[in-house]
Amino acid sequence: MLSDPCLGVSALAFDRVAKEDVYLRSKLPHVGTTIFTVMSKMAQQYNAINLSQGFPDFDCPQDLQERVSFYLNNRRNQYAPMTGVAELRQQIALKLIDQYGCRLDADHEITVTSGATEALFDAIQATVSRDDEVIMFDPAYDSYDPAVRLAGGKPVHLRLQQPGYQIDWQQVAEHINDRTRMIIINSPHNPSGSVLSAADLDALASLIRNRDIYVLSDEVYEHMVFDGGQHESVLRHAELREKSFAVFSFGKTYHATGWKMAFCAAPAAMTAEFRKVHQFVTFTSTSFLQYAIADFMRDCPQHHQQLAAFYQQKRDYFCELIRDSRFVFTPSAGTYFQCVDYSHISDLDDVAFVNWMTQEKGVAAIPLSAFYESPPESRVIRFCFCKDNSTLEQAAEILRRL
Repeated sequence: MLSDPCLGVSALAFDRVAKEDVYLRSKLPHVGTTIFTVMSKMAQQYNAINLSQGFPDFDCPQDLQERVSFYLNNRRNQYAPMTGVAELRQQIALKLIDQYGCRLDADHEITVTSGATEALFDAIQATVSRDDEVIMFDPAYDSYDPAVRLAGGKPVHLRLQQPGYQIDWQQVAEHINDRTRMIIINSPHNPSGSVLSAADLDALASLIRNRDIYVLSDEVYEHMVFDGGQHESVLRHAELREKSFAVFSFGKTYHATGWKMAFCAAPAAMTAEFRKVHQFVTFTSTSFLQYAIADFMRDCPQHHQQLAAFYQQKRDYFCELIRDSRFVFTPSAGTYFQCVDYSHISDLDDVAFVNWMTQEKGVAAIPLSAFYESPPESRVIRFCFCKDNSTLEQAAEILRRL
């Protein structure tokens, strides 16, 4: 009989256990592997150009890399404070004053998290209880719905209106009731690239005034608003900031998505509840990265100040490259994503189309139906343009031939 000396369990005994019926009641029975993982894996499998998952194929700034190396090699490798390194929270507070005129207490209103997805999850778990309703807008980033369900809440999906993927505030008003606990907004918006206006935030504020409703504002693409537009953060809105969790991403801003570094800003009482969850999800985030980012924020503010121009140039270049293709599109107003309609190319549904395009033509994209509870009849997919120009050129050469 074979056995594993490390485990002390015979292979035969293990085989008997493996064959027994094991039933685990799923808390997320309708959730599978995310579309981002699926498409990136397919792109790798078929050696396709990956314009699906949202990550740059260029590196983070050299000065930032040098600060990371410095702290990695200078004894900053132990636990950081649960709330985040003090120096980083102070730099965040200074940036929020400069960016949005919002003065926050770095000790009690700013928390560093292991990525924006964690921050979104923490805010939902801290706020939403069983049978509470949470309004979100489709196409919606795919982590919102599962986080609400895990909290025992009920996701209420409303569709963004065409053209332009805008919120119909009258429709929102019709769906607010005594069970509504939270409204999730996302601007600049993933996947559509639309951007909320100051009037949108005023409309939201009027709907939740004198109600026990909170806002979760996903603002990870805050520095990617194009054509002279301005990012309208809830932190810039005096009324909304008192009822909002605002989530931001260092990974998106500094071209370092793999670091999974982000932060959440919220009033002190809300932050206290947020941190109760955070401390039992990740407790803290990578220490030497926090020190490095704090230095970079202090010494190189021009990076985030110039980011909109940097990515607008990427957007314009990609759009020009596919201008003569059969894709139909309006240049995105923000993010580093571009949605296109492929109706003139194929009658396949969007999942089948991106599979075909990845496997047969060598370019991977994301089907927009993955962001809907009930997908509409449309032929729209999402490309990511945060790539080197050479990558965009190679992809566009293929796309123009479709």
